[in-house]
Amino acid sequence: MSFQAPHPSSFISPEVLAVIRDNAPEAEGLGQLHPAQLALVYQQQWFKLLVPKAYGGLETSLPDLVRLQEAISWADGSFGWVITLCCGAGWFGGFMEPVVAQQIYSTPGLCLAGSGAVSGTAELIDGYYKLNGTWKYASGAYHATHFTANCLIKENGETVSGPDGEPLVLPFIIDRKDVSLLPTWKYIGMIATGSHSFEMQDVVIRANRSFHIDAGYAKVDTKLYQYPFLQLAEATLAVNLSGMALHFVDLCKDVFEERIKLPKLTDGQRTLLRELLQSTTDELQFTRDGLFKAVDVSWEKPLNNCANELRAVTKTSRQLAITSRSAVDKLYPYCGLIAAAPDTEINRVWRDIHTAGQHALLTFVE
Repeated sequence: MSFQAPHPSSFISPEVLAVIRDNAPEAEGLGQLHPAQLALVYQQQWFKLLVPKAYGGLETSLPDLVRLQEAISWADGSFGWVITLCCGAGWFGGFMEPVVAQQIYSTPGLCLAGSGAVSGTAELIDGYYKLNGTWKYASGAYHATHFTANCLIKENGETVSGPDGEPLVLPFIIDRKDVSLLPTWKYIGMIATGSHSFEMQDVVIRANRSFHIDAGYAKVDTKLYQYPFLQLAEATLAVNLSGMALHFVDLCKDVFEERIKLPKLTDGQRTLLRELLQSTTDELQFTRDGLFKAVDVSWEKPLNNCANELRAVTKTSRQLAITSRSAVDKLYPYCGLIAAAPDTEINRVWRDIHTAGQHALLTFVE
């Protein structure tokens, strides 16, 4: 029997879907998740999807995670992106010193936002670090209780080298009170993610607030924290795009049905719309099947003998991202002006996927 990934509606209840979608327009107006959406996140513990069980998290397996994240993104792109990025930062709990992790993950309303860019420095001074810098694109910044940031390590004004001889870069976790938000998120889509910049000026923290994102440094001895970060990130971001693309396809079905009824259309044009919708749906399904199967196989194999399977996750993730963008672009020209009206759901999905699709991990197949 051939493998076929279920539609995202299999992984999210109608009641939960309604809360997300009904409040999505207002969330866009607010520039952040709506309070009703946020209440749902806390109820479902979605910010803790990748937090270790030892610290009260769900420690979700990667196969289960990508299916749920696609479903959440299918509900709404901005909402799904915030969940993905903020729960992704929760994964770092597997690498933090336990005393720090216990403190961080017991925070009421926990939400971690941050940036993977190395756009700041950390000066080592007597067992403490002094942090300075500005970091872009911290999705969910308004909801964050903590921020993570990558810093170039310095000591006595000089750049510190790591074991490989390259400049040492470490991620840090910082309390919200030590961070200043900068209102820089001004793009056409993903508006409700509130992916603003943040800065720190001479913030002094203990050295144990830094950690290494590497399986050899994992403090929690379970498979989730041995799985490579690159493939975890690629797969989870890709299913955000496929979720948005499937949402767009669903909306196109209704639009196309109405257009097919127009007397001015020829039989050939009606056939074109039907066949285009079907072929686009089939192509998206085929590519989704490839990604989910690759993730499942890589998760089941021992990670010390999984190089080919991990490469397959990378390849299928990027293929899915490209196919998702392509699917939307193929259908959009046949949707009429309703797809160009910024106050419509279909236009919001179009704007979201074309904004999220600019992520550097999702641009090239190779």
